[in-house]
Amino acid sequence: MNTTTALTADVLVVGFGKGGKTAAHALTDTGKRVILVEQSDEMYGGTCPNVGCVPTKMLVHYSGSRRLEDEAQEFFANSIEGVRALTSAFRAGNFASLDGKDTATVITGTASFVDPHTVSVGSGEDRITITAPIILINTGSEPILPDAPGAAGSRYRVTSTDLIKKDALPEHLVIIGGGYLGLEFASIYRHFGSQVTILEAADRLLPKEDADVAEVVAGILTGDGIELVTGARVTSVEDADSGARIAYEKDGETHVVETAAFLAATGRRPATDGLGLAAAGVETTARGAIVVDEKLRTSQPHIFALGDVNGGPQFTYISLDDARIVLDQLLGDGSRSTTDRVAVPRTLFITPPLATIGLTEAEARAEGRNIKVARENVADIVAMPRAYTVEETRGVMKFILDADTDQVLGGAILSIDAQEVINVLALAMRQGVTASELKRAIYTHPSSTEAFNEVFDKIVA
Repeated sequence: MNTTTALTADVLVVGFGKGGKTAAHALTDTGKRVILVEQSDEMYGGTCPNVGCVPTKMLVHYSGSRRLEDEAQEFFANSIEGVRALTSAFRAGNFASLDGKDTATVITGTASFVDPHTVSVGSGEDRITITAPIILINTGSEPILPDAPGAAGSRYRVTSTDLIKKDALPEHLVIIGGGYLGLEFASIYRHFGSQVTILEAADRLLPKEDADVAEVVAGILTGDGIELVTGARVTSVEDADSGARIAYEKDGETHVVETAAFLAATGRRPATDGLGLAAAGVETTARGAIVVDEKLRTSQPHIFALGDVNGGPQFTYISLDDARIVLDQLLGDGSRSTTDRVAVPRTLFITPPLATIGLTEAEARAEGRNIKVARENVADIVAMPRAYTVEETRGVMKFILDADTDQVLGGAILSIDAQEVINVLALAMRQGVTASELKRAIYTHPSSTEAFNEVFDKIVA
């Protein structure tokens, strides 16, 4: 006879992502009984340390350190082994640090709601039900499969997760989609030695960024030997013995590219399939995202959704901030919300990285703002010798300024250390520091931040 184990907790967390684990740790520290359910033992800690930020940025580092005399396949295999070692350590550490607490339990299995307060994990004799008055959902997102005939079922299609687990470097990698994921993998694999082709449906790369910045990005990628095809609509994928034949239309003509592997980097969607949200009375959008208010409460006030699953920006640090908001509802005064977020930066980890924040020039002009634009190519910034000391002078810095208040409205930093410099700019924007103050500030030397001393004086429009 099948039996079911019934467990109860003060808080149930579904998904071991950044937001979920951060909240779980904080709640257990107050003495609350927390049960966290994660469907895969390969994902303790969430996407970031296992298949996202940590392994991909480690590959950025490895690929950039390859010497001409390094044999490509051997160097790549050694790099992947290094990635595996680190992600395995992080995964084990994430599990032990939470499950090792007296009031926390990690259960591996797929959770599905039975009712608004209960989930079921597993089936048959292994079935467990967990009931809690507070539930946090942090199941993340999953890749969107391309809709071109033959693409989804192709045996040559790989995901970003597949790529970072394979120790064989593809001779040729075709990437469908020129968004953040696609461009990062294009840069990584080109530097490792693969031939890389990007098929992007839009007329240019990074259509949400200013055209002049996107043009510099495109120049860097093509300069590295990446074949960039914009305005390319993939129409079909056909498998052959030697690889996939990808057909695409451009300018009214059909072209075909053959490859042994292709990455579909056409976006991600909230991972809600199989959660049984209807049984919990939790509303979702047409895209499957869980509907939340500014406090991250769902249509069931005792259920919160954190991270990618709620349809917000797909960044680990947003998931972390989601945890802060939820913890403020559960342990604080409840005043914190998503409306508190201003000047949130983002980084595209190509080489060199592109970090952006706030309004673009096009957006500011569309809003009718009275603006000034400060812009300078990295190679021309005299106040930034660091670019020359590390032999990376490609890129551009561009800042959008309010001509009436001297406040920084936005910026794009395409340069060495951009992922760090953007955090200084973000803090300045949040605190109302003016462009003139940034220009006159004292910075260490040689550093990338000291470019502010010069670039804010280079008014071009």
